[in-house]
Amino acid sequence: MEQEIGTWDSVLLENLSEDNFINNIHLRYKRDLIYTYIGTSVVAVNPYHHISENSLDLIHNYGSKGIFQLPPHIYGLANLSFQSLKDKSEDQCIIIAGESGSGKTESFKMIVNFLTHIQEKSKKYSSLCKQSSLSSGCASSTSSTAHKHRRTSSSCSVGGLATNYMLSKNSGATSSLNSCHAMHQQQRRQSPSPGATTKYCDVGVQHRARAESSERGKRTMREKMVDFDFSHHKSTENLTTLDSSTYTTAPLHCGAMTTSFGLTLSPHPTKSCFKHQQSPQLAYSTAGAGSSKSSSNMYLARSTSPKYFSSPNGCRQCGHSKCTRAVVQSFDKDDGDISISSQPGTSTCHPVHLQKRGSCSNLARQTSMDCHMREERSNISGSMQRISLYDAHKLSQTSLNAQKLYQSSPATPRKYKNPMKRLRECVSFADVFLEAMGNAVTLKNNNSSRYGKLFDIEIDYKGDPIGVHITHYMLEKTRVTDVSLGERNFHIFYQLLSGGDLQLLKSLKLYRNVEKYEILRNTSALEEDRTNFHYTRKSLDVLGLSCDETHSIFRIIAVVLKLGNFIFVPITNIDGTEGCQISNIYEVQETAHLLNLEAQILINCLTRACSSNSSFEDVGCELDARQASVVRNTLCRTLYSRLFTWLVNKINDSLKSTQREKNLALLDFYGFEVLENNSFEQFAINYSAEKIHQNFVHNMLRVEQELYVREGLEWSRIDYFDNESICELIDKPNYGILSLINEPHLTTNDALLTRIQQCCAGHPCFMIAQPNSMTFRIRHYANVVQYSVQRFLEKNSDVLPKYLSSGLYQSKLPLVQSLFPEGNPRRQTNKKPTTLSSNIRTQLHTLLAIIKPRCSRYVFCIKPNECRQSRTFDMALVQHQVRYMSLMPLVYLCRQGHCFHMLHAKFFLRYKLLSAKTWPHYRGGTCVEGIALIIRNLPLPSAEFTIGTKNVFVRSPRTVYELEQFRKGRMHDLATLIQTTFRMHRERSKFLRMRTGQIVIARNWRTWKNRQQFRTVKYKRRGNWAVDVITRAYIQFKTRQYLLTIPHKLPPNTLSPLSMDWPVAPSFVAETSRLLRAIYHRWKCYLYRSSFDQTSRNRMREKVTASIIFKDRKASYPRSVAHPFIGDYVRLRPNAMWKRICTETNDQYVVFADIINKITRSSGKIVPILLVISTSSLLLLDQRTLQIKYRVPAAEIYRMSLSPYLDDIAVFHVRASEFGRKKGDIVVQAAHIIEIVTKMFLVIQNATGKPPEIHISTDFEANFGQQTVIFNFKYGGLSSDISQGPPKVTRKANRMEIIV
Repeated sequence: MEQEIGTWDSVLLENLSEDNFINNIHLRYKRDLIYTYIGTSVVAVNPYHHISENSLDLIHNYGSKGIFQLPPHIYGLANLSFQSLKDKSEDQCIIIAGESGSGKTESFKMIVNFLTHIQEKSKKYSSLCKQSSLSSGCASSTSSTAHKHRRTSSSCSVGGLATNYMLSKNSGATSSLNSCHAMHQQQRRQSPSPGATTKYCDVGVQHRARAESSERGKRTMREKMVDFDFSHHKSTENLTTLDSSTYTTAPLHCGAMTTSFGLTLSPHPTKSCFKHQQSPQLAYSTAGAGSSKSSSNMYLARSTSPKYFSSPNGCRQCGHSKCTRAVVQSFDKDDGDISISSQPGTSTCHPVHLQKRGSCSNLARQTSMDCHMREERSNISGSMQRISLYDAHKLSQTSLNAQKLYQSSPATPRKYKNPMKRLRECVSFADVFLEAMGNAVTLKNNNSSRYGKLFDIEIDYKGDPIGVHITHYMLEKTRVTDVSLGERNFHIFYQLLSGGDLQLLKSLKLYRNVEKYEILRNTSALEEDRTNFHYTRKSLDVLGLSCDETHSIFRIIAVVLKLGNFIFVPITNIDGTEGCQISNIYEVQETAHLLNLEAQILINCLTRACSSNSSFEDVGCELDARQASVVRNTLCRTLYSRLFTWLVNKINDSLKSTQREKNLALLDFYGFEVLENNSFEQFAINYSAEKIHQNFVHNMLRVEQELYVREGLEWSRIDYFDNESICELIDKPNYGILSLINEPHLTTNDALLTRIQQCCAGHPCFMIAQPNSMTFRIRHYANVVQYSVQRFLEKNSDVLPKYLSSGLYQSKLPLVQSLFPEGNPRRQTNKKPTTLSSNIRTQLHTLLAIIKPRCSRYVFCIKPNECRQSRTFDMALVQHQVRYMSLMPLVYLCRQGHCFHMLHAKFFLRYKLLSAKTWPHYRGGTCVEGIALIIRNLPLPSAEFTIGTKNVFVRSPRTVYELEQFRKGRMHDLATLIQTTFRMHRERSKFLRMRTGQIVIARNWRTWKNRQQFRTVKYKRRGNWAVDVITRAYIQFKTRQYLLTIPHKLPPNTLSPLSMDWPVAPSFVAETSRLLRAIYHRWKCYLYRSSFDQTSRNRMREKVTASIIFKDRKASYPRSVAHPFIGDYVRLRPNAMWKRICTETNDQYVVFADIINKITRSSGKIVPILLVISTSSLLLLDQRTLQIKYRVPAAEIYRMSLSPYLDDIAVFHVRASEFGRKKGDIVVQAAHIIEIVTKMFLVIQNATGKPPEIHISTDFEANFGQQTVIFNFKYGGLSSDISQGPPKVTRKANRMEIIV
């Protein structure tokens, strides 16, 4: 056993401190051990180079062991969640946290690879072990025995079925293993092992007896085990040691000859090159080289050249001497076939072709063509190259596919006999295409996910994945048109241009040169883009998309590229307005051809607003060049984002499950980002990271400690940073930054910044930047970030105009129509489009609601340096990440707290089978007493268990694992008991058949008797049925008679809406009569309304508006109902002087004109004046000279105030503009005050788009220039001097009293 490097679990550090924690990570990182546990969480340090640890053998090793039995690995955490879902039937969620560039995407792909292949590998492994046991002499005596772990003491050493797989190379390893076992059995995390105790449960006794009986059969099958060690973990990092004799496959039959060839795995994991996954090495024996093991060995050769047996220079692509792909490349170097030859004198098999379509060797050949080109680029792009998940998965199965290749026909097509296999491959390929569409090169990461994704894998009771649902969040669609310097656009653009063949590019009207496209300007394609395009296109075929759908997807991507090249040239129209036209019309024609749309429609959509989208008419307001460019960019972003959403929905449809089982979710969200220029995208990304971290702090640190306090456990609080206040700063309703961005009155970035500073000033996490910098700063949980508000509002309301959707819907391409359903003219939707900030908040709340009820486990990805260099460890940077991710409070919590807790009832129901006193029925006292009996009966330290008020707590993970092992053993015994009971039942059934005769006779007699009774009942039911038929026919006749006679019974004057006459209906058609009466009344009202002309309708609209405003609110309103609203009482419209004045002020349309009384502000005196209301303003003119004294735009009036009495006084409140500051509000008295206010209400509503406020009260304020005056209306009674004359107006200081 090799000595352990560092400490596997940070909880077990001797002198726990932040420095020791980081030093332990650093110590392991220097030896390429990038994973470290924190309890059941994983800390993963990005190595920035490939580590060959992703083979299927490794998946099986971690899938068959406990999390602490093997060195730390992300597979251990994935297996823990997988086993918890299977055993406890609880939904699981794995959350991958870390900043941008820390390796979250690769960790996500590894977990997906593990979950989709763990079951497949275990099934193949069991069959492979059977074959190896037949050909291996040392394992022949034990191959038929199921080697299960039998516990002989309180220490746990679990072997399972892996005994047939991991074999010791020599006896020295066995002796060291036994010494380690002796040492491990004396140590436990918190409490010492009790050693040999007499308190064994029934399960422990049975395990011990079975272990002693099978010990002799295991002497030759020793496994190199890694036992629990929660004190120091003195174990090896090497997982397995393989004996070459174990993997000798079954004989290969060729004609009448029987031969065999050996498949030997390396005893240690082979270091592979950067681009390749680990795969077992194939060793081929020549004739006579292994005569002691096989009588007729075979060797594989390609013609007569010895170069196919080994590669002296290693991999052709990378030059690595131990690259496992070198052997496979040697098969593909020439065009000849591989022949299988036997010893001299024997017949030769038919040649086996390795170049068949879809084979692993063919894929390896296609990938190896450009590998030497990648090495030239590696010095430029660094070691963080993108590896397709499909490539990694296929290369990891090289040896397994090569073995299958010899056993199958060369011409056999690829078929999916098992639907699970198709699902696993579809899941892998789904991530391949989503990576191409959603990932891009940033300043901090060469393969940064520019969207968040939630993989919800549905797993059945057997552990097989049966369905997947993908949810994506916050695609960074602004990257399509706005790419920062030093970054790239999404991968798919470069892959299509670099990897697409000439025929495809010609059909898409594309050039291979990236510089030809504006949205890709100042960026470059990599050589690996060409290779990855093969896997990207292949993924669409595997996912089940048809050829037409695949081509349509590429057409949309090509349209986005070509739209960015549109050049808008400003022009001046005949009427003096500015317009634009597209200079490169050939680009328009090609884009329209790709969209299957008329070119003129596309031109109208981009150069005219509210156009009819017709190819023959130029309708609508023309756009200038800047506006057209904005519309074009919005169209590009919308096309790409909707295509991405459509693809995700398409993948979900192909991977959805028809059943409802438990789910295991994988969350890969944005990492925290701090750039030189941080805009709205970084604000949304960092807010998302803030919410995800707040979820971790709440669930892992706060709730856990609160549970200990509620349960009455002795607990010293562990301090931690809670970022809840930062989240409230951003998403607090009404006053959070996200709410402020959505305020409708904020139209400029300056106003937005001012509003943010007003509402957020004083918050401890908000800082005001330098004056005139258009920035603000937020102290996030990870760092202080300065955001620029430039284009905040534009990016927040990035909505495609409705007319543009209508134009694109005319495309004859089905995919385009499905991307723009709102453009369908038959679909009328008045729903206001939501802003991006609202969508972000809603999506995050929905995501957290999905995660909250699940058992969450965390993978903390750490970036070791900012330079993306391997084996470079920046202590300050790692310390900063450890602090802001709150890893030290988590370590202290796992060290001092409990790793597992369960409610009393659940714990009792799950583990009551471990004690004879509680199984199957507990007749004793309370549930807590039953739990105490179970714990006392277990051969485990009682100090490991703590019984709280509502929960049972277990301290160490080792105890939880042993507890589950005891339960599995007991479940096996109960299954045996069920089988015994079934056999007894089967034998008893034979006896019961002897009673069948008597039972049949009795049943037949009862049947005859019941039939006699049934005939009687049937006769009665038929009579009742006849009565029901007659009654129903009578009712139908009366109903028909009533409906036919309604027109004859109506009086002749029924067309009046006021007439309420209606014939009396029978009781059984009362409801029908009521509905017909209502329909008839609405029809009469419709006829009455149809008789109105347009003028009458307008007046009726004004009357209705007046009723809505003043009914039951103003005492003088009833007097105005009978009088029509004439409007122009002084016949101002034909006046020649007025026509000249209104032309200058643009007030041609007169709504109201009359002589009114204006109340002066100083003394309250009444002055006659001419009031004119136009469609755009309110004017006060001299009644003789028509000289304009005041002109107030309608948009400046925001409120009108009146009293509830019979007076005719109204106050028009003017905004604090230039006019409002000088003159203030306007107070008028008029006989037609109801009509004036009503028409002014409609004018303001038409001008501003929202109704003004109508304030009716006895007391209200008014602004008279530089002072505020309070109006006070008093009711003076029915005295003759007040009721007959005008109201008495008195000005007293800041009060103006009006007696009515």
